[in-house]
Amino acid sequence: QVQLVESGGGLVQAGGSLRLSCAASGSILSIYVMGWYRQAPGNQRELVATITSGSTTVYADSVRGRFTISRDNAKKMVYLQMNSLKPEDTALYYCNADISTWGRRNNYWGQGTQVTVSS
Repeated sequence: QVQLVESGGGLVQAGGSLRLSCAASGSILSIYVMGWYRQAPGNQRELVATITSGSTTVYADSVRGRFTISRDNAKKMVYLQMNSLKPEDTALYYCNADISTWGRRNNYWGQGTQVTVSS
């Protein structure tokens, strides 16, 4: 059984910073793309950033230059450093990963961590 567990969310004032972490656990053979998505009330879930096992990154236009995604392959973790936060960054942030276990490759989601940015 594979699990993704996020941490690091919270309440911060506009202009502040937060660092999200996501730990993968279980019978994991390989982790391919890892990423962060977010969903604000009334909105669809949207991509924030992704990173491949070779550290190639993709960012949404709305966060490029403010957020940085990174990963530690040995620890099976992915991080999202969020700087210069804006009220519109308020959302439930989800970790996502493509993971292969014994004989199968599937896509997994974490339970989400809330980020609230006050103006």
